[in-house]
Amino acid sequence: MAELNQAPGTASQDWVARSLRSVWHPCTQMQHHETVPLIAVSHGRGVWLYDHEGKRYLDGISSWWVNLFGHANRRINAELRDQLDTLEHAMLAGFTHEPVVQLSEQLSALTGGTLGHAFYASDGASAVEIALKMSFHYWRNSGRSEKQEFVCLEGSYHGETIGALAVTDVALFKDAYGPLLRAARTVASPDARLARDGETTQDVARRAAADVEKLFAERADKIAAIIVEPLVQCATGMAMHDPLYLTLIRELCDRYQVHLICDEIAVGCGRTGTFFASEQAGIWPDFLCLSKGISGGYLPLSIVLTRDSIYQAFYDRDVTRGFLHSHSYTGNPLACRAALATLAIFRDEDVLARNRTRAAQLNEALHPLADHPRVRNARQRGMIWAFDAIEDDADKAATFSRRFFAKAVENELLLRPIGRTMYLMPPYVLSDDETALLAERTLRTFEDVIAG
Repeated sequence: MAELNQAPGTASQDWVARSLRSVWHPCTQMQHHETVPLIAVSHGRGVWLYDHEGKRYLDGISSWWVNLFGHANRRINAELRDQLDTLEHAMLAGFTHEPVVQLSEQLSALTGGTLGHAFYASDGASAVEIALKMSFHYWRNSGRSEKQEFVCLEGSYHGETIGALAVTDVALFKDAYGPLLRAARTVASPDARLARDGETTQDVARRAAADVEKLFAERADKIAAIIVEPLVQCATGMAMHDPLYLTLIRELCDRYQVHLICDEIAVGCGRTGTFFASEQAGIWPDFLCLSKGISGGYLPLSIVLTRDSIYQAFYDRDVTRGFLHSHSYTGNPLACRAALATLAIFRDEDVLARNRTRAAQLNEALHPLADHPRVRNARQRGMIWAFDAIEDDADKAATFSRRFFAKAVENELLLRPIGRTMYLMPPYVLSDDETALLAERTLRTFEDVIAG
């Protein structure tokens, strides 16, 4: 097995070697770790992660978009310590507990009571599975069992489980498992980068919505739901679209009696500037999926909120009409307590207002990078900032992400591009100095990679 270029005998090298012998790392071609560094993290504090030798790395992507308020956040830590002494877990079938009730109430209140009856799981893909199954089963319970099809957007990503992968349109993740999947119908993406000459972002949104309308007009009697990542399609390369698209899709779903599922797993919890991305379009979906940031980046937790009319379709003496999906750790009290602490920080510290200032500072600091001749489509939505690298050499383009990651590590940054799309999605607790450092070293890393 190839070892990394680290000084022999270091604690980091030992943990890396043991990890490569025993752990299958996610979303990774493991052979790449013969040349791409694997970092053995010792501890975290604020926006920084530290290895065993004390070298630090600014977590510019919130550890896969989950961390909102920094590593080892004292407030969340205190809530979890208190919960540990009270109740670590109890099954949610036949039992309930304070954290899950309080969290469900508070999330519903954030939608003005439009959505509620929270259903809990652990990860984002599981939340998508739940929403898909609920929609399918709702139509069955309502006497319209012919409505079985799902619609997703070009370039959409909704998770790695079988149902979630079926409504994903990223070939890298999906193609190998095609024979296992039930095919979904795919419609045009409202990605603003697809604007034709003279088109605005709203023009792109209208054109993409027209594609949905055409499909609905032909097959709405067979379609259960359309699933959308509101405002930002993250895994396809931070493809951003105008809120008008969501407004138009909501109108079409109402007109043609199709459910709207909003996958806010990555874009919820303030990432786009509002707590729920859907709010920027003035709409609510029929199902809203949350995960990642909802627990502050502490514990696995995912949630599906839905409308009361959908809940009522399952409310019956007949057990077969009930929603029997289950997870052993559904509504785990520790995870719910972390989520309650996260919501309390939003409420007490006016996080959304503070983030507007921080997002503007980040954008200003990144102007030199946005103006770089090898950068195109620099874009921002709330606390998400992205650009596409111009890399004409095919071999270099294919390895851009890995080379950028390795060079960023040398510059004390944790950044992980998606193909040739480089993005920043940092925790909300960046200081002014850390914002400047992140911007300056991202530019330095990019110039080093492009020159290499």
